Formats: sequence, structure tokens, C-alpha cells
Amino acid sequence: MGHGPPSAVWFADEPVRKPRLTRDRIAGAAVALLDAEGVEGLSMRRLAARLGAGTMSLYEYVGSREDVLDLAVDAAVAEIELDDDSHDPSWRDALTRQMTRSRRVMRRHPWLPALMATRPLLGPHALARSERVYALLHRAGLDGPRLTTAVGALTYFVQGYTAAENVWRTRQRDPAAEGALRRRTQEYLDRRAELYPTLAQHAAPSGSGGDFDASFRLGLETVLDGIAVHTPTT
Repeated sequence: MGHGPPSAVWFADEPVRKPRLTRDRIAGAAVALLDAEGVEGLSMRRLAARLGAGTMSLYEYVGSREDVLDLAVDAAVAEIELDDDSHDPSWRDALTRQMTRSRRVMRRHPWLPALMATRPLLGPHALARSERVYALLHRAGLDGPRLTTAVGALTYFVQGYTAAENVWRTRQRDPAAEGALRRRTQEYLDRRAELYPTLAQHAAPSGSGGDFDASFRLGLETVLDGIAVHTPTT
């Protein structure tokens, strides 16, 4: 038996049901459950309990757990504030704000980066933010594969950076212990400088101090510098 065409919750209109449950209510409850329990902790049974509804009643509004994840992603993405087109003529400044806000929301919802990288981002809020990024880079002079590649470079940098940051912050909550680990790492590299001279001299784990904000800004600036090389405007 062959498989049918791929589907997503966004391809079907929201059914008209009793006002007690809506997709918005389901999405809000799913976001709260994901914040508390992570992706592995989200089940239709737990979600129904949070909503005070029967598990089977959820299937009147969504077809599967995957549909719930898509609704939750779009609800969380809605927290990324959007500027209007007249806010700033500089595409770099506008994208810097947009990517910084994206990281802030992904920090608030640690489950979000992985789902944004693996789920179809077809909800209205996700599409609006994608449209903004594409429009800014298109007006800067990018088109075709160069445009989609630039969007990907920005997106994957922010998602990957924040996902790694979330994991690190979860496991390293004591600044003193983190500082000690960085010092030990530097000492380890120093003792092996003959084998790894560049790492020992320039990786500087003890000097970074865990300043994720500064590192993110520098990384984003570096990505934008690379994009700017291919634009006729700055």
C-alpha cells in the first residue's frame, strides 16, 4: 500500500466545534506543557488533562501529536516581535534585531530550536517572520539560490547557537564551577600545545567567560559580513 501525500495541520481549516476548545487554547496549553516537560513529556493524555478535557476530544481539533507540536511552535514563534517595513532602512540592523529577538524566544522555550529545524514552519506567525527575513535580504539585492542560502545561514546559526547555549546553561548552573571547568580545559590544552598549538593559543576557553551574549553578537555579525559581500547595498 502506498503512502498518501504529506500533510500538516495548516493544510486543513479549523473545524467548527464547541467554544470550550480551540486550536489557540490547545496551542497555549501545549507550549506550557513543553516548557515544563520538554518534547518527550508532551502526550495527548497530558495535554488533555491540562485542558480539563477528554483525550479523544482533542482529536476533534487536531489529527495527531505532530499537529499539536506544529501549533505550539507557531504560538511560540508569535512571541518574536516584528518591526514594520518603515522601522529601519538598514537591512543589517533590522536582521540583527530580528535574530536577537529569535534567540531570546528560543531561550525562553528551550524545546523550540530543534522543532523549528524539523517541523514544517507553515503557521501564520512563522510565515510572517520568514517573509520579513526574505524581504529584507531580497531588498538588499539577493535573489535565487543566494537568497535562500543566506536565509539558511542566518537561521541555522541562530537555531544551532541557541540550542547549544540552552544545553550548556541547563548543565552548567554554577558560575564558579563553569569558570573552573574553563580553566581546567585551558590547562589541558596548554599541556598539549605541541600537538594543538592553534587551539592552545586561540581557543581561549578560560578567557571567554561564558559570555553568550557577546559571542552571539560577534557570530551574527560575522554571518552578516559574509552575506554583505554578495549584496550591492549595505
